[in-house]
Amino acid sequence: IYFFLLQPKSKISASRKLSLKILLLQRAIEEIEQEKVAREEEKVRYLGEKLPPLQVSGLPLEELQKLCKQLHAKIDVVDEERYDCEAKVYKNNRDIHELKLKVQDLGGKFKKPALRKVRVSADEMMRALLGSKHKGSMDLRANLKSVKKEDIKQEKVLTTEVGDWRKNVEAMSGMEGRKKMFDAAGGGQ
Repeated sequence: IYFFLLQPKSKISASRKLSLKILLLQRAIEEIEQEKVAREEEKVRYLGEKLPPLQVSGLPLEELQKLCKQLHAKIDVVDEERYDCEAKVYKNNRDIHELKLKVQDLGGKFKKPALRKVRVSADEMMRALLGSKHKGSMDLRANLKSVKKEDIKQEKVLTTEVGDWRKNVEAMSGMEGRKKMFDAAGGGQ
């Protein structure tokens, strides 16, 4: 029993491996050709069963109309079968894809690479994105809007002066309010 385990595997020479590969490929090519011929024969046989030859010569108009209606009904049935087959294929392909993802997850071969922090200045980033088109340094603070403290105080004062909106609405309603608006705009001088 131990004799077989200790005996080294028989090695095949490179020329022998090459000749075996060539024979396997030739055999595979022959089988593919046979499958193509068999598929064509099956297709012809299937079409012969499903689509008998039509004889339309010498038929009256009513018979031709019946025949057309029958053909349309058959076409509808075939279209439904085709749609069902396409839906099954689509569903199976989606299931296969999901199962492949599950196998990959279970295999655990995919590992996320460890990310590291990189400090890049704005100029380096622009050079990396734009390449040679980027010229000069970019001052990001120069593009910011400057806000003065006085402007903020004035905005607060304006918002506190507004008062109660209901009084404003009552005062401006009716013709008196329209007259006040007209006078305020400088139209009554």
